[in-house]
Amino acid sequence: MKKHSIVATLTVLIVGISLLVGIQTVTAAGMMGNGNSMMNDNNSNSSMMTEHTVDLKEANVAEQQLNLPPILKPDKQTKTDVYYTVTAKQGQMNFKDGQATKTYGYNGSYLGPVIQINNGQTVHIKEVNDLPTKTTFHWHGAIISGKADGGPHDPLAAGKSRTIKFKVQQPAAMLWFHPHPSGQTGKQVYKGLAGLIYVNDANSKKLSIPKKYGVDDFPVVVQDRTFDKNNQFNYKKDYNADGTLGENLLINGTLNPYINVSTNFVRLRLLNGSNARNYNFKLSNNQVMYKIAGYGSFLDRPVKIKKLQLSPGERAQVIVDTTKLPDNSELKLLTGGMNVLTMKLGARSSNISEIPNKLNNMQKLKQPTKDVNKEKLVLSGMSKMVQINGKQFNPDRIDLHAKVGQQQIWTIQNKKEMMMNMIHPFHLHGVQFRILSINGKKPPLAQQGYLDTITLNPGDSYKISFKFEKKGLYMYHCHNLEHEENGMMGQILVQ
Repeated sequence: MKKHSIVATLTVLIVGISLLVGIQTVTAAGMMGNGNSMMNDNNSNSSMMTEHTVDLKEANVAEQQLNLPPILKPDKQTKTDVYYTVTAKQGQMNFKDGQATKTYGYNGSYLGPVIQINNGQTVHIKEVNDLPTKTTFHWHGAIISGKADGGPHDPLAAGKSRTIKFKVQQPAAMLWFHPHPSGQTGKQVYKGLAGLIYVNDANSKKLSIPKKYGVDDFPVVVQDRTFDKNNQFNYKKDYNADGTLGENLLINGTLNPYINVSTNFVRLRLLNGSNARNYNFKLSNNQVMYKIAGYGSFLDRPVKIKKLQLSPGERAQVIVDTTKLPDNSELKLLTGGMNVLTMKLGARSSNISEIPNKLNNMQKLKQPTKDVNKEKLVLSGMSKMVQINGKQFNPDRIDLHAKVGQQQIWTIQNKKEMMMNMIHPFHLHGVQFRILSINGKKPPLAQQGYLDTITLNPGDSYKISFKFEKKGLYMYHCHNLEHEENGMMGQILVQ
């Protein structure tokens, strides 16, 4: 054998051994820790790995009362129309002792207000960009035209403003808004840009459920953030191509938060506002929760659960029953053994007598056979090699076409790789869809409402049904924000 051939053979062997060692190291990093980093309770047998892991740590600060985002007051309101102004701006917050943290926020220093709208209203929103860079205002979960959706193809330059309007034509829902500029989404969300939207309708107004904001009805925006030695968010340093993870939990921008519970029943409206971390929530003492709603609608009836998984972009509404718990006790919302929110139970009044057995009356979901557009999307890869259907995002390419009002049946798959597998939360703009099947089986009751984001474990295949109700250019993508920005995104033109 020639000398250069021997050297080449040895080199290949060494590289192969190094790769195997590296894979073992990554496997250990992905599977160890507090169980939060990138794992899914719904499929505990799936092999879930990332290039790194960042375990959650206790914030090591005294308990603080949960910050409640303000409810945004309209600029003007008539019987049919409501007008708001939403401004993206720079700010600073004292999350902990010492130097203030430089942040972004909507109409304030961090996060944003709660916007309340009603089914049937025409909503006018003046979008103002007071940031030093471009941004967009994406209305996540709203049935809205592509022109107003706020995708990366339509940025708003620094110092500019514009007004969008749309008629609310969807049932009671919990939506949210966040930036979506090309190349900067992850950074801008990490710095604080996120806000909630509550959609109300006739049904939600008559339901006997907790609905007094800040009394028995609480928003819970869950994010993970790392503070450097100067109390700053350092996205550039924290960045990872497979998902930026933080060390500390911030809930509505509060470290180590608590709420005082003065009623027998408490409603929590949860949003996973993190860039990439998946959460598996449960209550202390193995207590049950009652899931009443997901993103785009109430469920038909409450579903008793002990665990709740939310991936980035996902939301859920749950009711906690404290009637059998003693006064002057505590109930904790946990994830992976870490405290998310402490509920301090004092003397409590009867805000409602019981959780209603009936919440909604959704139409039975049938699989249509006529005038159906079928699509199949396969999500694959990791790091900077993530793809949909073997392609990375190209803003100059239209990937799919659809017609307004045409029935859509899409199959969404997370390709199971030989070596590296990751969870991908899939989000589709401009619509609310329903699940026909998960891996060929009927979805559980807790997932039978209207949705805009689904969690795909490695090997999962979802079949979803919906119609586009508005025209325009829309995005579909992984809601791991770093995956989205590295190319796991596509465009559909609806005409």
